[in-house]
Amino acid sequence: MQTNIPTLLTLFRIGLIPFFVLFFYLPVIWAPLACTLLFILAALTDWCDGFLARRWQQTTPFGAFLDPVADKVMVAAAMVLVAVHYHTWWITLPSITMIIREIIISALREWMAELGKRRTVAVTWIGKIKTATQMVALVLLLWRPSLLLERCGFIALYGAMLLTFWTMCHYLHAARQTLMTPDT
Repeated sequence: MQTNIPTLLTLFRIGLIPFFVLFFYLPVIWAPLACTLLFILAALTDWCDGFLARRWQQTTPFGAFLDPVADKVMVAAAMVLVAVHYHTWWITLPSITMIIREIIISALREWMAELGKRRTVAVTWIGKIKTATQMVALVLLLWRPSLLLERCGFIALYGAMLLTFWTMCHYLHAARQTLMTPDT
């Protein structure tokens, strides 16, 4: 395994996950803020590792594998925490929907990569907006600093869910030709 700063940032992001979960459950008044700050730090390392890897030309196969895994695990953990906190179907449903979409699209990308058609399901600008909306929702719903911001978090969560469906349909539509072609 070749380690460099971008890869170390990705590993650091994975290492933060148990701590932000731990802070989520601490019975102290500052726990939601601490949990959220760790989540934001993890999200910032996601941006930094990709930027630095491209800028310094330090992309590696291990980093290319690990980065999306770290992203999915971090977001899935945050979604589960939000669903646990609110303990209601109308928060759990969008959380589960987004986790399921990530699994489906990750599998689709892996399969398309095996066929040499990875670019068919490359990340789009709407996917980036979905991710940004999802991150805003998670920050507001983990932190919960006020009723107004919490309600903004609910709106962002449902906006992210709609974008989740949109992007999933987009990726499946882009891969439809390959998906529907019988093996010979």
